[in-house]
Amino acid sequence: MRLFAAVLPPDEALRSLAAEVDRLKRLPGADGLRWTGRPGWHLTLAFYGEVDDTLVPDLSERLARAAHRTPPFGLALSGGGQFGRGRALWAGAEGDLRTLALLADRAEAAGRKAGVEMGEHRRYKAHLTVARSREAIDPRPYVEALAEFAGPAWTVAELVLVRSNLPRSANAGERPRYEAVGRWPLGASG
Repeated sequence: MRLFAAVLPPDEALRSLAAEVDRLKRLPGADGLRWTGRPGWHLTLAFYGEVDDTLVPDLSERLARAAHRTPPFGLALSGGGQFGRGRALWAGAEGDLRTLALLADRAEAAGRKAGVEMGEHRRYKAHLTVARSREAIDPRPYVEALAEFAGPAWTVAELVLVRSNLPRSANAGERPRYEAVGRWPLGASG
């Protein structure tokens, strides 16, 4: 299974982001970007890649412990930026970013301890990808527009293990499908 740990923003935050993305899509050159859809919007905490089915129970146990040890915290989608000379545009986050980064570190550690090949550790950067491009683009108009974006605040109350089902056909419009395979409340007993 292709898996990652994530924070899933609530509908109210996603509606606010969707309105911002609609605004970005009206900028010149926006039709040259591949815009991600609402079903795929999430804040990745740790990417596990292809995980052997035999490792999933241990990974799930470790993620449950990571969630238990992390209290609920406030967050809002806000601002944005780009990676790779405009190859990825993203919305950022504000609020308790320290606890978000701690949860990301714990989710990464859960993967490593469960035997998942994690690759090189990178400093966590909260982002939700809204568009991608195969070509380098001038990201400035999009980043400037995203700088003004401020979504509603919410309390992050769960850690989610998500399965990514990649497109099987060569259809240009086909996108990955995501499904939650595990959910654990933050700060809860058990």
